[in-house]
Amino acid sequence: MATKPVPPRPLPRLYLATPVIDDPQDLLGMLPKVLAEADVAAVLLRLKQADPRTLLSRIKALAPIVQDKGAALLLDGHADLVARAGADGAHLVGLSAFEEALPTLKPDRIAGIGGLATRHDSMASAELGADYVLFGEPDAEGHRPAVEAICERLQWWDELFEPPSVGFAGSLDEVRAFAAAGADFILAGDFIWKAPEGAAASLRAAEEAIREGYAAVPARAESPQG
Repeated sequence: MATKPVPPRPLPRLYLATPVIDDPQDLLGMLPKVLAEADVAAVLLRLKQADPRTLLSRIKALAPIVQDKGAALLLDGHADLVARAGADGAHLVGLSAFEEALPTLKPDRIAGIGGLATRHDSMASAELGADYVLFGEPDAEGHRPAVEAICERLQWWDELFEPPSVGFAGSLDEVRAFAAAGADFILAGDFIWKAPEGAAASLRAAEEAIREGYAAVPARAESPQG
C-alpha cells in the first residue's frame, strides 16, 4: 500500500488593509514604497464616511497605485461605488449585506465576506458565491475570537471548502499562527501602519512570518492507495 502525497498548498499571501482614509495625500506618497516591499495580493481600502463624490475621488486617487503593483483593490463596503471607481471588488460584512451587493459585483468583480459568526453562515456564504471568507476580525464592539478559535475555523475551512480563507491578523504572532493553520491569505492592517519601524519594514516582517508559519506545517498525505 503506497501513500500518495498531497501537493503542498500554496504559500499564503498578504492582504493589506489601509488605515481609515480621510485625506489620501499621505498614503499616496507612502503606499508605493510599502507595496514594493512584499508580495501583496490585494489591498482593502477603508474609507471615512463622506458623500459619494468625495469617496469616488479618494478611491480613484489610490486605485492606480495599488493596481499598477499587480494587487487587487477592494473597498471596505461601498459595493455601489466599485464599478464607477474602477476598483476590483468589495468586502462585505454579514450575509445580508453580501447578498444585497452580489448583483452589483458579480460576475466581474470580487465579492468577499466577513462577519461570519457561525459555521452555518460561512457555508451559506460559499454557496452564495463568496470569493473569500474572512475569519477573526473584530466585531462592532472591537471584540475578537481567541487566536485558537480562529485557527480552528481556518483549519476546518481549509480541509473542507474551496473558496479561499483569510485570517485577520493583529500581530506577527497571529500571522504565523494563521499561515500554519491553513489560511490562503493573511489580512494585516493596523499593526502594520502603527509599527515603530515603519510600515514598509513591518510588511516585510509579516511576509517573513507567513513563511515561518507555513514552513512549520508538515506535509500532508492522502489515504493509502492500493
